[in-house]
Amino acid sequence: MPNGTSILAAWSYGSAGVAFSAFSLRLLGLGYARAPRGLTSISLFAAISCSALWGWFSLADLYSSQVGYRFFAAIADVARYACWYLCLLSFLGHLSSEGLASRNGRRFAAIAALLVTAALVAQGCAALDVGFGRDSRVVLLSAMALSVFAAVLVEQLYRNVLDDSRWNAKPLCLGLTGMFLFDLYMYSQAVLFGHIDEEALRVRGFVHMLMAPLLLLSISRRRDWISKLRVSRKAAFHSATLLIAGVYLMFVATVGYYVRFFGGEWGPSLQLAVVFAALVALSIAGWSGTVRAKLRVLLGKHFFQYRYDYREEWLRFTQTLSGQDSPHDMGQRVVQGLADMLESPAGLLWTRSIGGETFHNTARWNMAAQPASEEAASPFSRFLVRSGWVIDLGQYRSDPQHYEALVLPDWLTATPQAWLVVPLRVDDELTGFVVLASPRTRMDVNWEVNDLLKTAGRQAASYLAQMQATEALLEVRKFDAFNRMSAFVVHDLKNIVTQLSLMMKNAKRLQANPEFQQDMLMTVENSLDRMRQLMLQLREGTTPAGTAFGVDLSATLQRIAEHALSNGRRLEIDVPDRITTRGDAQRLERVIGHIVQNALDATERSGAVSIRLDRQGGQARVEVADTGQGMSQEFIRDRLFKPFQTTKPAGMGIGAYESSQYVRELGGTIEVRSEPDKGTRVVVLLPLFEAQNESDLHLLKAS
Repeated sequence: MPNGTSILAAWSYGSAGVAFSAFSLRLLGLGYARAPRGLTSISLFAAISCSALWGWFSLADLYSSQVGYRFFAAIADVARYACWYLCLLSFLGHLSSEGLASRNGRRFAAIAALLVTAALVAQGCAALDVGFGRDSRVVLLSAMALSVFAAVLVEQLYRNVLDDSRWNAKPLCLGLTGMFLFDLYMYSQAVLFGHIDEEALRVRGFVHMLMAPLLLLSISRRRDWISKLRVSRKAAFHSATLLIAGVYLMFVATVGYYVRFFGGEWGPSLQLAVVFAALVALSIAGWSGTVRAKLRVLLGKHFFQYRYDYREEWLRFTQTLSGQDSPHDMGQRVVQGLADMLESPAGLLWTRSIGGETFHNTARWNMAAQPASEEAASPFSRFLVRSGWVIDLGQYRSDPQHYEALVLPDWLTATPQAWLVVPLRVDDELTGFVVLASPRTRMDVNWEVNDLLKTAGRQAASYLAQMQATEALLEVRKFDAFNRMSAFVVHDLKNIVTQLSLMMKNAKRLQANPEFQQDMLMTVENSLDRMRQLMLQLREGTTPAGTAFGVDLSATLQRIAEHALSNGRRLEIDVPDRITTRGDAQRLERVIGHIVQNALDATERSGAVSIRLDRQGGQARVEVADTGQGMSQEFIRDRLFKPFQTTKPAGMGIGAYESSQYVRELGGTIEVRSEPDKGTRVVVLLPLFEAQNESDLHLLKAS
């Protein structure tokens, strides 16, 4: 007769026996015990029946002192796990003729048989008090191993169910997960502390009974969802991860027990420290990209015929290429997509512009930028165009003759992280190439990897070519829009010129007429206003170059500073008395004024903008510096001096383009140094114009 503390246990196991007995009768009514039935239905009915027997035998053990009831309860407990193993493995197809023919199916079946046999021996001996006690390490570890493997099978089942069948499988998976995780908690705690928690043992029947309605709900729904299961690489990866974590925790529990047992007074403290350190190590390994990469390679090599799930890889690669936030991120996306296929942590992309003759490093991912360039006519580039091969640098170092005496460029051999070179070709034209860094784990570059990278490289090349063609088309359209606007401006200018010409013709005849003089002033004023509006409309568009003559840069910079001061902005100016260059005074003032205005626009009023003029060799040097928002190196290299490229929300990007063109026409250069959030320094170098103040005739007189 149970005492007062065991009444809860009696109700617990009694309710489990009633619930699972009713469940068994329901399955009988549905025909699960009638022939012919498949292994899945039979094992499901057997698992529910064994659960009912386990509940009744456990209840009988509480009311009787006979050892037989405890023995049968232990055997029924292991038997229901064995039946659930059969049911889950048959769900997954591992117990079919095709499944057992695979290495994966045989391994799962062997593990299940081994665990059930070990648990039967351990639990039976413990129930009969032969060799083992109930709290023996062998008994507790065998029970814990049963629950770990069962949880792995449930997790794999849920991941393998198709989306349209998941609604039916979800209650079954939730119910089994609740039962197995409770047992895992109870036995893992017992392994750590050396004995089973009596409170958890008393309510175990209640927990299993509460899961029975979920199992019944799943079975009451459609019965054809079982046939729609499929095995995926992702499911295998997660299942292997869960299995490894379970085995690891069992090992940690064993180590913790021996530390506690042999640690003396420090045993409990050392056990807690070991468990905490092990959990931290497990978390770090779970987040480690290298560990995940090694596990994927291991699964692909030993559990599947091919290394890649091509459908999944292609969907992921396409999504990576299509998910860029702006066209300028396309290069980085290409590198990242190719690197993810091979567990590579970094890479670089070289491309060339349309019609260009040099490849430059235009994008990078987790690697330092490479300043070197590669000519399109170099032997390395010609080899990539001719062969289209993926170059394995490790293989090249060991067997260079495999690549037909290819000579690598110096910048590539000097890059220690370089591993693979993937060409990006559209038809027979090389759009660019990607250099991938060494992978997180050792990976053999076989025919499958080569074919995958070649195909992915062609798709990436088509994306890049499309992006370049789109940018070129947009640039042409912008020029077309600008030309249309210019046509309207020219038309208005023609009207203004016509009006002024008529006025000048009448001035010879009516210049003494006061009314005409007043009308002439009004006409000139209106024409000036209209031309100012046209200038604003053009946004400093192209203007024909005037006749080159000496221009006093000192006076020009003084006027620019005075104009800025009139607008409420003060410039720090360092200008000598007189330095002269050649060119058109108005255009030079507009070029330098445009640079100064850009500096003012990019700098807060609390910041500083300075102008400095001096001589550098045989050139005049104008330096405009600010402490504003700055520009990235990519923007300076790829966009700054191109038409219609600007960071201003209302600008057209013509000013910088015209400035650079005119300075080049004069034989000068523009250098830009900038860092984001640190400011910009623009240096304009112009040829000096040395004017003589006296005639050369005095030389003749002197001779």
